[in-house]
Amino acid sequence: MELAYIPSPSRGVLYLGPIPLRGYAFCIIIGVFVAVWLGNRRWIARGGLSGTVADIAVWAVPFGLVGGRLYHVITDYELYFSKGRDWVDAFKVWEGGLGIWGAVALGAVGAWIGARRRGIPLPAYADAVAPGIAFAQAIGRWGNWFNQELYGRETHVPWALHITSSADGRIPGYYHPTFLYESLWCVGVGFLVIWADRRFRLGHGRAFALYVAAYCVGRGWIEYMRVDDAHHILGLRLNDWTALIVFLLAVTYIVVSARRRPGREAVVEPAAVAARAEAGEGEGTDAEAQDAPQDGTAEHGTAEGASGTADRDGPSGGDRPDAVKDGAESAKKS
Repeated sequence: MELAYIPSPSRGVLYLGPIPLRGYAFCIIIGVFVAVWLGNRRWIARGGLSGTVADIAVWAVPFGLVGGRLYHVITDYELYFSKGRDWVDAFKVWEGGLGIWGAVALGAVGAWIGARRRGIPLPAYADAVAPGIAFAQAIGRWGNWFNQELYGRETHVPWALHITSSADGRIPGYYHPTFLYESLWCVGVGFLVIWADRRFRLGHGRAFALYVAAYCVGRGWIEYMRVDDAHHILGLRLNDWTALIVFLLAVTYIVVSARRRPGREAVVEPAAVAARAEAGEGEGTDAEAQDAPQDGTAEHGTAEGASGTADRDGPSGGDRPDAVKDGAESAKKS
């Protein structure tokens, strides 16, 4: 008998009268709110307007949910389209089954549409929301706890997860709580991106690429611990291969982007520059630029971008503070 363990919930659904509140969906919703809230603060810190992140999220979130479900259904098609299965179950998102790879990929398409409609560079937006996405994943993983799914091998460690009812027919017992491992890893990834963004002033999509690369490292070893059914290629689970390939792509992007476009964007939202110019704040001062926080967390609601200044690093001249004045003038003319 285990002296210590993580208990599983007796059920994953609560009812408010006839309305079901599913734990899996609840975790995803909370994660989305956290990502939008933190992304908004970071976007303001980079010089954008409040509310822009939420407006673009209206496009990104639905696309992400569809993409996540598509990836899961395609890679585990036998769960829905093999003999004896009901294909209608493919639409039952509340029962679990969202692939992060598809969610990020198609979510990026939605974000691109929203950003394009507002005249905003997608890489700058991605950098602002990157830590929030990691924290959203950390929260969303607890949905697997409610559904008693995606756990690892049997174990007798004190933090073992006690499974009482398994959808895949596994014998109830004590298993590695891989959902918890990934949740904690994602929290670490979120703080890593915030720290690196503050320390190195990441721009042009590099903060987002760092989030992707760091997540892939953790997903690789956590995926290796899982024992649920999965497709294997050359002895490795499909998601391990995906994590490896995506990690290499993210690192390559960071290296190439840093060489081609060093520093951080001077203007992330022309409309914000125009708004400050109309309010008489468009000029900014060098002193304000030097005093502005550089951590991307917008502790005072303004931070580095609010003064209309940006990088002084990089000899290429592509990220000069003068670009803000040019942006204000062009915004006025438009």
